[in-house]
Amino acid sequence: MRVLNLTVRLRQNAEVLLDAYRYNGAALLAGQQVPLAAQWLLDNYHLVEEQLTQIALDLPPGYYRQLPKVATGPFAGYPRVMELAWAYVAHTDSLISGDVLRRFVRAYQTVQPLTIAELWAIAITLRIVLIENMRRLAVQITEAHQLRIAADALMDQQARDLPNDGRDLPEIFAAQIAKRLRGRDPSETPMLGWLEDRLTQQGTTLDDVVARAHARQGASNVTMRNIVTSMRSLSELDWADFFEDVSLVDACMAAGSDFAAMDFATRNQYRTAIERLSRGSPLGEIEVAEAALDHARTGVDARTRDPGYGLIGAGSRALEARIGFTPSLGQQVSRQISKLGLGGYAAAIGLVSVAVLAAGVWTLLAGGAAPSSLLLIAVLALIPATEVATSLVNLVVTRSVTPRPLPALDLAKGVPSDLTTLVAVPVLLAGPDDLAEHLERLEVHYLSSVGGAVHYALLSDGPDAATETTSADADLIALATAGIARLNATYPSEAGNRFLFLHRRRLWNSAEGCWMGWERKRGKLVELNRLLRGATDTGFLATAEQVPQGVRFVITLDADTRLPRDAVRRLIGKLAHPLNQPRVDPDLGRV
Repeated sequence: MRVLNLTVRLRQNAEVLLDAYRYNGAALLAGQQVPLAAQWLLDNYHLVEEQLTQIALDLPPGYYRQLPKVATGPFAGYPRVMELAWAYVAHTDSLISGDVLRRFVRAYQTVQPLTIAELWAIAITLRIVLIENMRRLAVQITEAHQLRIAADALMDQQARDLPNDGRDLPEIFAAQIAKRLRGRDPSETPMLGWLEDRLTQQGTTLDDVVARAHARQGASNVTMRNIVTSMRSLSELDWADFFEDVSLVDACMAAGSDFAAMDFATRNQYRTAIERLSRGSPLGEIEVAEAALDHARTGVDARTRDPGYGLIGAGSRALEARIGFTPSLGQQVSRQISKLGLGGYAAAIGLVSVAVLAAGVWTLLAGGAAPSSLLLIAVLALIPATEVATSLVNLVVTRSVTPRPLPALDLAKGVPSDLTTLVAVPVLLAGPDDLAEHLERLEVHYLSSVGGAVHYALLSDGPDAATETTSADADLIALATAGIARLNATYPSEAGNRFLFLHRRRLWNSAEGCWMGWERKRGKLVELNRLLRGATDTGFLATAEQVPQGVRFVITLDADTRLPRDAVRRLIGKLAHPLNQPRVDPDLGRV
């Protein structure tokens, strides 16, 4: 069975709807009556254009190839999700509700699970079906209006020889004549008798025809209203949330792991890997998900017990062997290229450089250059050729190799106490103005971040001096302490002081010939780590009791750094994910 290309069909639908919009608009301007359904189209045509634009942007070129097809019936050859969407629209008279749609899809999957790609395709498929349904109504509206015009023309002619060609009168045509004849004397109106005779020959009556015409027009009005309402609903629905509510793969992964605790991008990475493995193996997506969970149960630590270890981590080859995965030709080539690493990158630049030089030399030879001068020219052109080759290789690499973000936990509701984090800002206290700026920026860091067990600390040193203390130190430290206390009072925390002031004493530096903070910025961070681990001999001034207990992560910011919103949450989420856990090399004795 020949299947019409969706792109071609959408273009046809757009043309039909635009024609209907213009036709009914012209009729309205001409003072003619148009039904309520046509007025819905005229008032909301901008929504139609938005839907057509969204479909054009979202409809992937390989839409047909990716999705399972219907084998029999009126949708044979079309994607299965098209039949599902059409059935839903037909049973709800084009009125889309998120809750009802969720129940409908769940009920469908009790018989046949949908793939990940099919679930993502529901949104665009519903838009396609609504446009298709609106096109059907628009054609009916236009044809009905033309029939009413023809009926009015026949009435206005007051023809004596009324037509009787044996063909059935369209019901809308007959109903319009009946409307015009309402209240007239039958004895003075031969057309009424002609109309009743024609309808009797068709096996119906005037009352039945009028009732059906009114019912059809009322149904069209309701359906067109529902389509317009649904177009708005589709744009407002959170499709990512919908997808995860109805995905059987998500339910399987969440039941057997901490899948639900990860952020959306990470969950999507896992799902994409499941899709890829399913396409290259004899297993379905749910079976691949179960295999990944089974593989994780054999792990020896948090990293290897996460299903992502087999899906996107170092255990992916073992999982592929377990499910009988065969990589495609493109995947095999990509894997071979990735094995080349830095050496392959350098070799590619070298080969392209040689090619660029060879092309230049050949051009010079063809132009009649002396062979004796070519060696000198080649040497002089070596650096420019290398720069050109590097740019070309970098362009190819950046276009062909997509970045893969690190997996992360979802901490949108706050950082839990087992992930207590300290945001540390090393600063040099030069005076009250600098201190005020540092305190303000520390407050901004807090306001730009998620709540929970996150603390913010100024790690400060005094400026280099000829003595261990100066006359300005005490006042400045008191001012800083008061400022931190004010912040803690403004933004209280159940986990202790949210803001900290950690100031170090000066030490004599014989190399510099002055009193200064030990090792300046690096020294502050080294001593902070020691302080957090319980050391009592650091250079900080009697502040050990202020440090929160159980700090797991430290995020260090420069004094002039501006934190993007939620950057702290995202960083902690990535640091805390099992696949990103640090491991100590027992041989080298380092992380």
